[in-house]
Amino acid sequence: MMKMFELFRAALTAQTAAAEETAKMFFEPGRFLEMLRYMGVGMLIIFVLIGIIILATLAINKVFSKSK
Repeated sequence: MMKMFELFRAALTAQTAAAEETAKMFFEPGRFLEMLRYMGVGMLIIFVLIGIIILATLAINKVFSKSK
């Protein structure tokens, strides 16, 4: 039983070391400025989609509302 725990601990230690090596993050200000364009395009697409949903909701409400 003790041998099994030792093997598990060794495997966990090796996996943690490998994960730490691949999880390093670097801050590169130049790359951040390049990514601003993609973030802006993504926000524009979200804004347009929300507008389409609002217009569709208004159109459906207009078509199916009961006239007084």
